[in-house]
Amino acid sequence: MSEILSRVTAGRASDTSLPARLCAECLSALPVSGVALALMTDDGPSGVVLAATDARARQLEELQFALDEGPCVEASRGDHPVLHPELTATGSVRWPRYGAAAFDAGVYAIFAFPLRVGAVRIGVLDLYRDTPGQLTAAELADGLAFADAAIVLLLYLQDHPGPDGERAALTGPIDSRAEVHQATGMITIQLGISLPEALLRLRAHAYDSGQTVTEVAADVVARRLHFDDSEPPSESGGSTTDQ
Repeated sequence: MSEILSRVTAGRASDTSLPARLCAECLSALPVSGVALALMTDDGPSGVVLAATDARARQLEELQFALDEGPCVEASRGDHPVLHPELTATGSVRWPRYGAAAFDAGVYAIFAFPLRVGAVRIGVLDLYRDTPGQLTAAELADGLAFADAAIVLLLYLQDHPGPDGERAALTGPIDSRAEVHQATGMITIQLGISLPEALLRLRAHAYDSGQTVTEVAADVVARRLHFDDSEPPSESGGSTTDQ
């Protein structure tokens, strides 16, 4: 882990965040096609992807939040790595909707490592691969070491803003998560439903529309999107009265 942290912090570009650098180092060190680092809560995915090595990895991370299913959800809630070297054999059964999306994206193996400090769940490190196959014992050990390094980085960023604004890697996502909570509250008022059901509606709309949950939440907060059928979305952006 010390060696990983040394490589992550040494010689990095000033415009590259530490989480992004860690994902890039992981991609370089292991036989995988994509790496992503997402924040988690005790309830599951927070909807915040801190870093991803490519658009596909980021999209698959955000999809797990929208569906509330997938390897990162299972790894965090179960507090153990979720290793699926052959998604064609297990993915569609274990995660029907997410498994199908992963196949469509050309992903055939996923390895998810939970990030936890004591009883607190803070995130998941996900590794994606275009070809099926298990990680060797040495590669699995490296994956666990990268997960430990990710925990150290996240804790460091919480307490050390730094002159280069490193803490923005966390404060920005926290703002996005707050917007999701605000949108959920607005949907609750519009439809007269509970907060958990409102979040499910928000996630379902994101999945059906092909957007991320944070994008849909932004539209709700800006009143560009209404979940009350009596008040359809208006392109003009005119104001409406919440029910």
